[in-house]
This record gives sequence, C-alpha cells and structure tokens, in this order.
Amino acid sequence: MELLNATRMQAGYTLGMEPSGREHLVVVVKGTFEFPRRDEVPRLAEDQLPLVTADTFTGEPGLSAPVFETDYVPWKPRCDVLLHGSAHAPGGRPAVRVPVGLQVAGLTKHLAVVGERTWQAGLVAISPGPPRPFTRMPITYDRAFGGLDDFHSDASKHAAYMANPVGKGYHRKLKGGLIDGTPMPNTEAPDHPVKMPNRDYRPMAFGPLGRGWQPRLGYAGTYDQHWLDEAFPFLPADFQDAYYQAAPADQQIPYPTGGEPVQLLNLTPEGRTAFRLPEVEVPVVFFRKDGDRHETQAVIDTIVLLPEAGLFTLSWRASLPLRRSIFEIPQVLAGRMSRGWWRARELGKEYHVSLASVVRARRSPDEGDE
Repeated sequence: MELLNATRMQAGYTLGMEPSGREHLVVVVKGTFEFPRRDEVPRLAEDQLPLVTADTFTGEPGLSAPVFETDYVPWKPRCDVLLHGSAHAPGGRPAVRVPVGLQVAGLTKHLAVVGERTWQAGLVAISPGPPRPFTRMPITYDRAFGGLDDFHSDASKHAAYMANPVGKGYHRKLKGGLIDGTPMPNTEAPDHPVKMPNRDYRPMAFGPLGRGWQPRLGYAGTYDQHWLDEAFPFLPADFQDAYYQAAPADQQIPYPTGGEPVQLLNLTPEGRTAFRLPEVEVPVVFFRKDGDRHETQAVIDTIVLLPEAGLFTLSWRASLPLRRSIFEIPQVLAGRMSRGWWRARELGKEYHVSLASVVRARRSPDEGDE
C-alpha cells in the first residue's frame, strides 16, 4: 500500500483489530510544534519528531516509567494529554515544595513536587523526613508514590503497588528496620500528602501509565482457558478500547478541534506558559481498488507537551474498517493535494508540480547535474 503524505508532518499506517477479528487500516499523522511567544500561534517546528515505533522507558523496560508509547495504536476513544517535564522553583530560588499545574481545554490537574526525602522510622512511629530544597525536579512515575516492597529477606512477604510498581515510598510491612532511611516520593496530591508507607495514595505524574498497571490492565480483558480455546489469537470479548489510552482518566479529554487553551504552571523557568492549540485539519482519503474512495477527517487523539524542549506534538488518527484485507486499499492520501493532482489522477496521468520536476523524473540515473 502507498501512503501519500501531503501534510509536512510525519505520517504512517498500521492495522488494528476488533475483538471480532475484523481489521481496520489506521493512518496516523504526527506534527511537532514550537511553543509560541505571547499572543502568537504555534508553528510547525523545522525538525519534526519521528513517529515512535516501540514504547520507550526511563530505564529498563517494564521496571521503569514509560516515556513515550508507540504512535501505532489502532484507535483511542478519547484524546490523551501527556507531559514530560520538570518542576521549576519560582524565580529559580530553591524551594522544598513547588505546586505545578496543567490545563488543556477542560482538563485541569495540579500536583505538588517535593524535594528529596526519606522515611524516618523510630521505635513507635513512622513519619516523613524533612525535604531538601531544589530548583528543578523531574516529574515521572519513577518519582511518584509506589514501587516494590522487596526489602524483607523472605520473598513471600514481598509486594508491589500495582497502580505504580516503578515508584518509591511504598511498604506493606511496617517494620522500622526495613523502612528507616528509604526514599519517599517526590510528587503527591496537593490535598492528600503522603504520610504513611502502607496507605493507598494516587501516584502523581503527567506521563503515560504502564500497560500492566492498574487500572489500565483491567481494560485488557480476560485471557483464560476459554479465551485460548475459543478466541485465540484474537482479542477477548471483554477487551475495552480504553486500554489504548496511555494517559490516566483525569488526563483524557474529548477530541480537540484546535484553539483550545493550554496553560502550564511552574513547568517552565518562566513560571507560567500559555497558548492555544493550532487549528489544523488533516483530511484522509482511502482509495479502494475498485475505484471507490472513502474520505474522512483525522481526529487529534494524543497531545504530548515537552516544555523542556519548548515543543509539543499532536497526533491525528483515522481508520477504515476493511472488508477483507489491506490489499483492497492500494493508496491513502493524508493531507490536501492540489486540483492539478486530482485532475491528473482522474485522467490516469502522472502528476508533476513543474516542468523541472518532469525533466528530473525522466533523466536517466547516470546523468549528473550539469
């Protein structure tokens, strides 16, 4: 299949599958934009970030926080809003606690970022130790509440905090000798500070959730003997499309159309950063082998903010249910082509933007530029 990209952005395609086994042809277009100056409109960056072909992590896959998930997911019911960045102390003055916030359209999320600290375990009580001042602190799930309680010598007493097994600060067993001096999380909910290592706290970060974490894992469906006997290799009947959402529920919004406000608090050295999402339409045309075609508008289903680089990406996605296989779609167009291109296609002719392009196309490979 040929994918024609007329967007000036990155584009690719993949196949998605319903639990019924029906396949979809999925086209994704990803644009990288620069953070604009005040009252300006975001512009496409000169260097476009590539499509992510496999999940990436801060460290060892599965044992560290996800950074970027693959762009080649089949579809998302809502738009993920993700951010990779750091908390910046106001004015660059060291602080022990910095409030940070993210707002995109109707989404508003705040968390508190705290300096490095450890648990203090005395003879009768366990309490948070004093935090150290900082001017910049990375925000990732590695630094959020959670982790593995593998401190006991008896492996049968180990446990994992499945809402964030790569975090820190969690202990199921309250034995002072195993807790004292161990690291605490650097992020917490503003109205629910971390006070004890064995309680349930919501891990606070802005990045993607791990595919095997709760509650995301619960959307993946049931893979039991019945699935092996009746459905394999297809998805189980109780698989939910919400599994494809990389962001937690409070970082999901309806598909934006452009113009929605974005505001960041203490996520850049300036303290406050605000702009609006660009208004960009991405039409997609699926050309069928029988001469028919299906036209649609791709939707924005992923926003990734990269304030440390002064960039953000928008990902548009469009899909087409296939009747039988991908071979029924010989060509897909992402973006807009000129009237001349469409006229040439209708006439079955080869299209060239200029006479010079015709000369270059017909010049033999061994002819050099004179």
